[in-house]
Amino acid sequence: MSEPILEIAGLTKTYAGGLTALDRVDLTIRRGEIFALLGPNGAGKTTLIGAICGLVRPSGGTIRAFGEDLSRSWRTARQRIGLVPQELGLDMFDTVERQVAYSRGMFGCAPDKARIEEILKSLSLWDKRNEQLRKLSGGMKRRVLIAKALSHDPELLFLDEPTAGVDVELRRDMWKQIGKLREQGVTIILTTHYIEEAEEMADRVGIIDKGRILLVDDKDAMMARLGRTEAIFSLEAPPAAIPTSLAHYPLTLDGNELHYRGGDGAGRGKQEVAAIAQQLTREGIIFTALEQKESSLEEIFVGLVERGEFAGEGAAA
Repeated sequence: MSEPILEIAGLTKTYAGGLTALDRVDLTIRRGEIFALLGPNGAGKTTLIGAICGLVRPSGGTIRAFGEDLSRSWRTARQRIGLVPQELGLDMFDTVERQVAYSRGMFGCAPDKARIEEILKSLSLWDKRNEQLRKLSGGMKRRVLIAKALSHDPELLFLDEPTAGVDVELRRDMWKQIGKLREQGVTIILTTHYIEEAEEMADRVGIIDKGRILLVDDKDAMMARLGRTEAIFSLEAPPAAIPTSLAHYPLTLDGNELHYRGGDGAGRGKQEVAAIAQQLTREGIIFTALEQKESSLEEIFVGLVERGEFAGEGAAA
């Protein structure tokens, strides 16, 4: 297991009006991983990132990054952290290249035109380097935010809804860029409403709601533990009842449709659907169609939040 790059313990944020945005959050991020933090609007995702990046003052708890307590060494640690915020916050009359170079200087880094060029080219921004930001599309402005965050070569990068308002083609292009950053050793934490982003890229997934971490797990382990297979057999002449030879499977009969929902997300569901199909044939029950699908990370996420069944478990390291 990789060493931790970020360790959060008992982090709390309560605002003056009494709203608790973060409620004793415990979270450990491994060096070199891509970690996706999922949660509905108002769940505490942006507040958590703000607390780590020094934009929000916590009410309690500790944050350690690179082995240092951020309350004591925030300035030096912050130079090693990059942030791509939700809001654009750009000088719309400045040019792309100047904005990115300015961000590098803000973190005390010496000017490096070659490095800025490399970053802009990696994000397909080099041809736009002399353009004023106000003339760029929303997707290109989002890329500029990423370029600014990368300008000082951070070791830990936060992406707060990085592809919000970006079309599918640009979104997938940005996923590739994030993958390249991970290959370079950058640890990435992203918040997203696009569940497919987490499913596509993340090593681990955390679910937060109402300021509390409900669950943290390896993505594949979560899919295996909480995933399900669903199948619908369309029967030519449905029986009066489910045959006793199939009674041990999670099946329901609805008119001329036989519904299956079971498995564990690790392949057992597919095996059972195949076995059911074979048994139906043996019983002389003809099915004219079979629809089958695996549960997505989105379905798992929605189910966890709606049921709240993991509330209070805390985060797995």
